[in-house]
Amino acid sequence: MKITGNTVLITGGASGIGLSLAKVFLEHLNTVIVCGRNTNKLDQVEQQYPGIHPIQCDVSSPLDVTHLYDHVASHFPSLNILVNNAGIQHQYDFLNDERALQKIDEEIGINFTAVARLTRIVLPNLVKAPEAAIVNVSSFLGIVPKRSAPIYCATKAALHAFSQSLRYQLQGTPVRVFEIITPLVDTEMTRGREDDAGKMSPEMLAREVIRNIKKDQYEIRPGRTKLVLFLNRVVPSLIQKVVGKK
Repeated sequence: MKITGNTVLITGGASGIGLSLAKVFLEHLNTVIVCGRNTNKLDQVEQQYPGIHPIQCDVSSPLDVTHLYDHVASHFPSLNILVNNAGIQHQYDFLNDERALQKIDEEIGINFTAVARLTRIVLPNLVKAPEAAIVNVSSFLGIVPKRSAPIYCATKAALHAFSQSLRYQLQGTPVRVFEIITPLVDTEMTRGREDDAGKMSPEMLAREVIRNIKKDQYEIRPGRTKLVLFLNRVVPSLIQKVVGKK
């Protein structure tokens, strides 16, 4: 797929993986729109990267998503790439946490339901483009889950299956479906939770993603993801023991 001259919308694009992807897409001469919930972060993006167009949006809110779509359709009608990056992770005791029900709804709402809804809303426009893409940001934890974040892992497993099924459905259309199966990445979400030395930088991940999109590599496995998934095939009990206890 061509990696220049596109119009790209990235959810959760004000920091972390989303912002790194936005910067790399901008470097390759694309029009880039990012959305996020935090207006302060969006203002910082606008000041530091004038070529990126920020929009405030909570993707778990149907009303916000409707407003987002109306704005993008009006101001950026050539949209042809959607990057579903927004996500959250709660780590908690599923039995004893008093806020477990609230956390369940929040994680499923942002990590999966919002992805499916926004994808469906923009898809009729994407299929009209000569070339288009949906890029879903999942995680190796959707394939090899860990004990501390059961709902997060489940939503990423759902996103993995959704990406595969949608890819099958959209064969014969101009829309390609990519999935970024992320390793442990150094972002605000992971900071302080794991050994920082073993994390991939979001900048390195973003550049690897762009290279793989250019080659039409639909399942993108950056950094240590390749090793983790290989070990999960050949010695599943070992890798599941290592990852599962986290």
